[in-house]
Amino acid sequence: MDFGICTASKIDEIGYITHAENLGYSHAWIADSQMIWSDCYAVLALAAQQTRRMKIGTGVSVAGTRLAPVTANSIATINQLAPGRTFLGIGTGNTATRLMGHKPMKLKEFADYLRVLRGLLRGQEVDFSWQGQTHPVQFLMQDHKFINVEEPIPLYVSGFGPKAQALAGEYGEGLVMSVPPNPGFMHRALQNAEAGAQRAGRSLADDFYTASLTTAVILRPGESLDSERVLRECGAFVIASIHYLYDKIRQFGGDPPGHLRQIWDEYSAQVEATPETHRHMRIHAGHCTYLLPEEAKFVTPELIKSTCLAGSPEEIIEQVRGLEQAGLKQLMLLPSFETQYQVIEDFARQVMDKL
Repeated sequence: MDFGICTASKIDEIGYITHAENLGYSHAWIADSQMIWSDCYAVLALAAQQTRRMKIGTGVSVAGTRLAPVTANSIATINQLAPGRTFLGIGTGNTATRLMGHKPMKLKEFADYLRVLRGLLRGQEVDFSWQGQTHPVQFLMQDHKFINVEEPIPLYVSGFGPKAQALAGEYGEGLVMSVPPNPGFMHRALQNAEAGAQRAGRSLADDFYTASLTTAVILRPGESLDSERVLRECGAFVIASIHYLYDKIRQFGGDPPGHLRQIWDEYSAQVEATPETHRHMRIHAGHCTYLLPEEAKFVTPELIKSTCLAGSPEEIIEQVRGLEQAGLKQLMLLPSFETQYQVIEDFARQVMDKL
């Protein structure tokens, strides 16, 4: 099992990434959300200069906010700085597009985006459609080394549902997701990716890479999951799962899952106190960075356990091993911003070192 970090992109916090490298983390995933964080590719450029061994990439770049050739160029530019250490995580853009009041890219468009991206990152000529016209495109002047597509750039596709996970198997070298510490979710995700690979006339490669976004709460002796320290460490990540579900139900309808039904009406009323014109910004306030005080009551022990790695070091090690046996190859941690140094230090010492 590899262990990585995912970070809310902050241009003057590169030290956090280098600290994670020194602690033994293998990957740094730099988040892309233009309305709340620094530009992910600017952060990656600095990280490329300040790290030596760690693999660096987007976690994940948003298809809906950049044309496929632009995304390919951006990551290939980083690959010129960190050849062989660069990867591209790519998704349809839940938070980044919803924060502007728009829906994520549709999966049919995303599939074509991945086709173009995959070809360009392999140095190939591909047909690219834009503004109603289709023309062949290819990176030119490659001999002048403005970018680097000679060193492979793995393409990791973000997929939370079966259809998106199938696209990872069809077009990607890996799948990025956020699964609970339950091996059954991992098994189903791999089955979906395998279905996509078969659609493309192949099977998943042995080195098909799987990574899951989470955070970890290592309990101290006698401490419970409703302690103030626990909320500070994981509350921002946990509440983001409710933000995601609220948006999903708002768009497609349906009922909340069972473990959220008791709090759903109160949570919805709180969000809907904001006028519809500005509600898209309210939903994702504090997204994976800090916990709003008025939302703390919704972060229940049950929700923590269904979202994060939580428990004693021994219990977390058992959860990690279960996910590894189910086929997961990396866990990437996204703690709350104010506690991120402490969380990755504790996890490295109490979990990683013992594994």
